[in-house]
Amino acid sequence: MPELPEVETTRRGIEPALVGRRTLDLLVRKRQLRWPIAPGVEAAVRGQIVRGVDRRAKYLLLRFDTGTAIVHLGMSGSLRLLPAQTPPRPHDHWDLRLETGMCLRYHDPRRFGSLHFTARDPREHPLLARLAAEPLSAEFDADALFAATRGRKVAIKSLLMNSRIVVGVGNIYASEALFRAGVHPALPGARVTRAQARALTGAIKQVLAAAIRTGGTTLRDYVDASGAPGHFRRKLAVYERTGKPCRRCGSPIARRTLGQRATYWCPACQRR
Repeated sequence: MPELPEVETTRRGIEPALVGRRTLDLLVRKRQLRWPIAPGVEAAVRGQIVRGVDRRAKYLLLRFDTGTAIVHLGMSGSLRLLPAQTPPRPHDHWDLRLETGMCLRYHDPRRFGSLHFTARDPREHPLLARLAAEPLSAEFDADALFAATRGRKVAIKSLLMNSRIVVGVGNIYASEALFRAGVHPALPGARVTRAQARALTGAIKQVLAAAIRTGGTTLRDYVDASGAPGHFRRKLAVYERTGKPCRRCGSPIARRTLGQRATYWCPACQRR
């Protein structure tokens, strides 16, 4: 699933081509995504100038004078900038056509992504209203993480993936940040020390920033707005490296299922 670095990479890729441009129309080929695309979306964005392209957690926000389109890439979705006359492939579900002759095309084989439109403040939309702090913001710090873990028996890795605690830290980057911080993924939240919380918040910011710089991580489906894969996979220390030597100490990387998600760690560097 595209995580925060992939979504931010997509945002940066599409922003220059969209902001200040007028749309011609929205062509919807498949309305049945994770939620059906509402019939009024086409009229709401037709002929509108794109005022901004923002990101909140793993959601992209396309701002118009009439409101905001909220886009989620789901598990296998991607957005491409293409000439509008490019023939659609299977699983190309909608095009936002621009006056420039280009289009923003949404591709999603599994159809777990979504497209919503709201005329109100997007922060009040049900998908966004209860989200926690952005991990790269000053609001997310050691004190905030330490406070959120108090009294929690849930494993710290699961807590890092909880969007009510911090947004955008999915399975890949939670595993990588825990390795950088030297924290075992199964450690109960209540046992996280202040020092570990400080190490973790720093590691999360570092790993997300590093992934953004290299265009995110492509494991299977993800490509950026130009169709290029992300290259952070080359720098993964533990994720999907079961049995391979730890880049730090040489011990074999371990794998287990934690919170129904594959979890990777170094048993020597990340002791409980």
